[in-house]
Amino acid sequence: MPELPEVETVRRGLNRLVKGATVASIEVFWPKIINNDVESFEARLKGQTIEKIDRRGKYLLFRFTNGLTMVSHLRMEGKYNVVPRGEDQTKHTHVVFHLTDDRDLLYNDTRKFGRMTLVPTGEENTVGGLKKMGPEPVADQLTLAYLEDTFGKSKKMIKPLLLDQSKIAGIGNIYADETLWMSKIHPMRPANSLTENEISALRQNIIDEMAMAIKGHGTTVHSFSTAFGEAGQFQNHLHVYGREGEPCERCGTLIEKIKVAQRGTHFCPHEQQL
Repeated sequence: MPELPEVETVRRGLNRLVKGATVASIEVFWPKIINNDVESFEARLKGQTIEKIDRRGKYLLFRFTNGLTMVSHLRMEGKYNVVPRGEDQTKHTHVVFHLTDDRDLLYNDTRKFGRMTLVPTGEENTVGGLKKMGPEPVADQLTLAYLEDTFGKSKKMIKPLLLDQSKIAGIGNIYADETLWMSKIHPMRPANSLTENEISALRQNIIDEMAMAIKGHGTTVHSFSTAFGEAGQFQNHLHVYGREGEPCERCGTLIEKIKVAQRGTHFCPHEQQL
């Protein structure tokens, strides 16, 4: 599943490609992707202009004229790309936004798990996971005081707590493993066992790692691609995720992979002791 850096990369690409574009018509080939009545969805967006694309956590927020916002979650395999009218559609193309400038904004999804929901602008927080989403992993929102309070109240293992979008927005499996390795914290440590210094280090590593991953245009492990159809670059800078059996960069101990809260989890058994 694309995590915050990947979704942010898609957002930036889409703003470059379709900001200011107007929808001529929409074709929906897999109705379950649309959480609204499909005919109403198509009719309400026809003739509307994309003012900009915002992001909250892993959600894209397409801001249209007429006070409309389309909330889009890519889930596992969702992708957007922009092509000349009528080109590059495949069996995995499930929604097509025909633009008035003879281009198509395509939504492709091999797993068909992605969802789009059209709401009045300002009511985005009524949609699914946006209702209780935690702070963004940036310095002015993810404060040390907030993390100390949040972790101090929880006996939950730190790895699944980092994945809880109601606690911190946008962190997924890759960046949870990476930041825990950077902070030398075992993924099964109870959150309330972390010291103030450990929480401070983890916070800074989360903020820095997310910023660096965005700069690297996200991580492509399986199939992520940008709005320009290009792979991310940050997979070349991963320290632990997907590197089981390889030596730890810091100590040479072989990286191990275990299951934590049903998620494949990579860590160094020497550097990250339980």
